[in-house]
Amino acid sequence: MINILYIRLKKLLFILFFCALGLTSFGQNKTLNFTGMLVYKVTPHVPTDARKGAQNTMTIFTNDTITRTENYTRSFGKQVTIRHIELNKSYLLITISDTSKFAIQSDLNAEDSLEQESKYTFRTKIFKRNVLGMKAKRIKVNHPDFEEAIEFLYLKKYSNEYLNNFDEIPGLLVKYSIATPNGILDYELVKLERYLPSQDLFGIPLDYERVSIDSFLEQMMDARKLNQE
Repeated sequence: MINILYIRLKKLLFILFFCALGLTSFGQNKTLNFTGMLVYKVTPHVPTDARKGAQNTMTIFTNDTITRTENYTRSFGKQVTIRHIELNKSYLLITISDTSKFAIQSDLNAEDSLEQESKYTFRTKIFKRNVLGMKAKRIKVNHPDFEEAIEFLYLKKYSNEYLNNFDEIPGLLVKYSIATPNGILDYELVKLERYLPSQDLFGIPLDYERVSIDSFLEQMMDARKLNQE
């Protein structure tokens, strides 16, 4: 029973990293630098009865070297992921209680950190669409979980390294969808601000314990055992 719970917790953590960082990508070409904030609306592609009207946000702050991604899920509430763009390493900040805070390390270059095999296929479309006053290029994307191709939109002038997903798309995605273990999620850029964010956003708070994924899971399992005694 303990081993089953451990595996479930580990899968849940991978889902958190998956949703926060998308699909791990490598070797992206640099385009225009971007510093500032990106806000995406996140909605279920096909809402179930329990999730009708559900809408979350994903906010990304970047100084062009480090990104801070803020997400929300039911299981863990608000999560913050700090990622170094060039090193491709990240920390997922999780608060269990006021005295139990963790910065979970993940090396996104490691083979077992996230699923790397892409099942997405891409087909470029002509013409462009207007997004927040900018001209976005179109691309049709298929995936085994998509009932039909979904249109993605991207800004070619900005790099996609701030999202760190879909290496095949040569620009910053402003509208896209991701197939996750919990269903398809649609992402749409609703706000873009260019400025230099405070450096404080990109540090690991001193009251957070830096741990590996396995170390975090072991501590959670130990805490569960103590509560059951």
